Amino acid sequence: MNVIIYTKDACSYCTNAKLLLNSKGLSYTEYKLGEDFTRETLLEMFPEAKTFPIIVIDGFNIGGYIQLKEKLNSESNDSRKFLTEG
Repeated sequence: MNVIIYTKDACSYCTNAKLLLNSKGLSYTEYKLGEDFTRETLLEMFPEAKTFPIIVIDGFNIGGYIQLKEKLNSESNDSRKFLTEG
């Protein structure tokens, strides 16, 4: 899984997203506003973006922290389902 996360300073959802990825043992590439990209560049790449973080998994913009949490929870539920099917 290739995860890219676009963040900004003082963003609790950005911090929570990184903590969640770390807790699942998933590596990611982080790009920070003002260091790695500008707001203008970000809006060119993601014109619909309204909030941070912006999380891209395997080339697809999945949304922010809440969408990441939902995706990881659904994948772990799918994995458990396969383990219990007999």
